[in-house]
Amino acid sequence: MALHFTREELAARRAAAIKAMTARGLDGLLMFRQESMYYLTGYDTFGYVFFQCLYLGADGRFFLLTRVPDLRQARHTSVIEDIHIWVDAPDAQPAVELCKALAEYGAKGRRLGVEYESYGLTARNGFRLNAALDGFAELIDASDLVSRLRVVKSPAELVYVRRAAELADLALAEANRLAVPGAFEGDILAAMTGAIFRGGGDDPANEFIIGSGRDGLLCRYFTGRRKLDADDQLTLEFAGVYRHYHACLMRTIKTGRVGQRQRDMHKLALEALQAAKSALKPGRPIGEVFDAHARVFDAAGGKVHRLNACGYSLGTTFAPNWMDWPMFYHGNPEPAAPGMVFFLHMILADSDTGLAMMPGETVVVTATGCERLSQASLDLVCN
Repeated sequence: MALHFTREELAARRAAAIKAMTARGLDGLLMFRQESMYYLTGYDTFGYVFFQCLYLGADGRFFLLTRVPDLRQARHTSVIEDIHIWVDAPDAQPAVELCKALAEYGAKGRRLGVEYESYGLTARNGFRLNAALDGFAELIDASDLVSRLRVVKSPAELVYVRRAAELADLALAEANRLAVPGAFEGDILAAMTGAIFRGGGDDPANEFIIGSGRDGLLCRYFTGRRKLDADDQLTLEFAGVYRHYHACLMRTIKTGRVGQRQRDMHKLALEALQAAKSALKPGRPIGEVFDAHARVFDAAGGKVHRLNACGYSLGTTFAPNWMDWPMFYHGNPEPAAPGMVFFLHMILADSDTGLAMMPGETVVVTATGCERLSQASLDLVCN
């Protein structure tokens, strides 16, 4: 079997989920987030693009409802033994099939938590779920239950996170080497992803972000590649990925001359990064991390050029997004704790001058502060 954690660790995670369910007065949990399924059972698939549900009862029993293509997938990658199949048909009603399976597990009349906030549960299927279980059980939104358990990484998980960080450094080295005048963005991306795959890594949960010239101010992926000019800027946001665990880096790389304005932006961004890391302490609200970075930027007149968030949690995530819960923004009361993994990005996008500077890296919260996972220099690279 392709299990990446011991059965004992997976069982301990399910026990923790049951404890959290009991504290909320829930008799069971209907999971539609692939992250939750992977975390609790090892189940690894992209079959969540169709109706798929993992049920965990307060009695410890669990089953999966999925389609035939994922039957062998579940058997090979997870500890799930009870697998129910719904059949593709014009009149298929997987939510009704789920209700039947739940009845077999004694869930009728119970209070069941549901992961409504999930890419694996479309609004349409959510309506069908509610209709199928209307009068059968009381449904309670418990979208955050497993996410709150996942946010603190176990020692075994941190091994994978650290390997992901090593792969991110290898990808950055390729970008630093290839980002020269005349280089094709597609070749840079190919080399970066190749370094990760050669290291045994995985596809990221979303696309690598790449943009040059004026597009270096953007922080989302978009289609279309270009060659770097003799005097250019290249912004990259990417992740090393190992066993679906992500470690992100972000950089703006220069070709040609570096003007004083961009040097000042780089210096300011590193000051903000250091301030943010200094504010990331166990027991303290993570909103303070955002505030620390914002004070540095705003004092230098950079408020108009920054974002209203400066990073987020990372972990084992699936497409379409590697951003995990929680995020750094003003007023976020969630306390940091040892074992949490965060990506900190210091984004300055000056639309007036067309200049960008966006250093970022992944850290793990320790007993006293945080530790950077990348070994790569934060110095400004100019080729």
